[in-house]
Amino acid sequence: MFSFFRRFHDALFFILRKSEGWLPGLTARFVFAAVLFVYFFNSAKTKVGELPGGFFQLQDGAFFQIMPAVVERFNYDASTVPLFPYQIIVYAGTYLEFILPALIVIGLFTRLSAVGMIIFIFVQSYVDITAHAVGAETIGAFFDKATDSAILDQRALWVFLLLYLAVYGAGKLSVDYLFGRRRPLR
Repeated sequence: MFSFFRRFHDALFFILRKSEGWLPGLTARFVFAAVLFVYFFNSAKTKVGELPGGFFQLQDGAFFQIMPAVVERFNYDASTVPLFPYQIIVYAGTYLEFILPALIVIGLFTRLSAVGMIIFIFVQSYVDITAHAVGAETIGAFFDKATDSAILDQRALWVFLLLYLAVYGAGKLSVDYLFGRRRPLR
């Protein structure tokens, strides 16, 4: 009986090892698409005008979401916020929220996009904690009995998923892999 389980174990993990070139990266991108892509896309949509024509028109809400203290300094009038550096930061944050998740899902510039998303999540978390003054229950804590805090618990898992993609890449079923295979050998 033990030999059956050992053969089963060896066969199962042989198959899994053979899939390491394509399955983990594809699975990480699929989970990102299933769990986070729509979240970031919808968040970015709240910052621009109606799609497609208003895509390049930032709404006042973009400033309130990304830089609430700056908008407050300008008497809650987003149109008076200076271009440099504030509007540039809001434009960059808004359009990166559209672009980086899409690049991850299709597997193009995946490692760089994953690092960009990790930075984005840290900035998002910082703004949520400092500017939007979320409560301790929303921030959460590591090593506590609750596993559902919106910042530490959830975003730690997001960052882990993205860290995997940053370190190991998108895998063989990606645009990155197709472009990489066309490079001449040295």
